[in-house]
Amino acid sequence: MSELQVEATGETVGEAKWSALRELEKQYPGIDKAAVRFQVVSEGERGLLGVGYAPARVIATAPLDSEPAQVEPRDESELGAEMRVLLERIVLAIGVSGLVEVEEDDETITLTCTGADLGMLIGRHGQTIDAIQYLLNAILYRRGEEGRKEVVVDAAGYRARRRATLEALAVRAAERAVRSDKEIELDPMTAVERKIVHLRLKEFEGVETESEGTEPNRYVVIVPVD
Repeated sequence: MSELQVEATGETVGEAKWSALRELEKQYPGIDKAAVRFQVVSEGERGLLGVGYAPARVIATAPLDSEPAQVEPRDESELGAEMRVLLERIVLAIGVSGLVEVEEDDETITLTCTGADLGMLIGRHGQTIDAIQYLLNAILYRRGEEGRKEVVVDAAGYRARRRATLEALAVRAAERAVRSDKEIELDPMTAVERKIVHLRLKEFEGVETESEGTEPNRYVVIVPVD
């Protein structure tokens, strides 16, 4: 099997990898981005007081099939494409090779990552993937656009596991609220996660739920009722 190889530079290793990947895609549309291997030639130097700057350099190598894959048109909005590109850059910068697929509905843009080393993307207790999701939503929130959609970042079925965790947390918190007859405040969550809690406790006897605070730090309050 033949290989395609390009060298690229950037201010950081992540930017250099991104440039190399873009160049590979230009030369070979339909390339399997998850199969691209990177060799870091130089991590670059900032230089003292900005003097002596040297860019980061990487070599990207990709295996080639005899025929390039057919590139199907992406079924995504302009906003979905923008969020996908941002996530691809973040994923590449943290050293994960993979693909990002986009699914959209009227309320949500779901970005799903597939590939190897997804544990690095998810992070301990989901801290990394949650931070990335928070960042993308914060970017949209700062624009102040009407009808803004919620961005959900998923990988290796993490969000399904997160849903189960949130539902269990909601039930435990509701039971505490009933026993103590006091309101229980949960940690800040995205709108998608708050909706999971609200729906799970909708039929839970003895409590009501409401959201308080301002985005992107709104949280669910569980209120005991007679």
